[in-house]
Amino acid sequence: MRSMVEKICFRGESGNIDCVIEWPLDDIIGLALVLHPHSLYGGSRDNKIITTVARECVNKGMVSIRPNFRGVGESDGIFGNAIGETEDMIALLSQIQISYPKLSKLPIMLAGFSFGSAVAAQVYSSLLDNDNYCLYKSLILIGSAVHRFEFKKVSLPENSLVIHGEDDEVVPFNELLEWIRPKSLPIVMIPSCTHFFHGKLLILRRLVADYLSINVPSC
Repeated sequence: MRSMVEKICFRGESGNIDCVIEWPLDDIIGLALVLHPHSLYGGSRDNKIITTVARECVNKGMVSIRPNFRGVGESDGIFGNAIGETEDMIALLSQIQISYPKLSKLPIMLAGFSFGSAVAAQVYSSLLDNDNYCLYKSLILIGSAVHRFEFKKVSLPENSLVIHGEDDEVVPFNELLEWIRPKSLPIVMIPSCTHFFHGKLLILRRLVADYLSINVPSC
């Protein structure tokens, strides 16, 4: 799908939030906030997994928003252990509604990789009962580390897409399984796949594309 890319800064609790917004040039059906891995270990909005997910969201007709967390790129502040990043993302979504009124009533998809999955889950849980936001009743969690940064109880929608590598060396598959088992959420496990999906990016892209093709954003 054709698109237009815009670079913009919003304001968070620690100052600027450096963002890239990609706009479909055809009909817009929603927006996707796609969140990157751990800031202290090289994570940024340009991570290949983040850009892959964002591109598939744009192909589906969603505006994709890829912010840099605190201390990354031109974003101000220092690492906030998911608490500060969650506050920033909530502030960002509020400013998106003001800056782009045509997006204010559209469903919001939250997606994240590794540390970003934790922030996505916390943002979803924080805004779930807020009538000012139309949340897509699903999360896309890749290489999920939600349980490692769970500073308050999270709600995971039952239609969520959870993708994990069999050989994840950062968040071992069995660790994720133990956490997610009581929640009765299925996991899509990619065999012989590491945390950063080396050599498996096309599989990841296909899984996300297939998921989005049958899950039309709605509130």
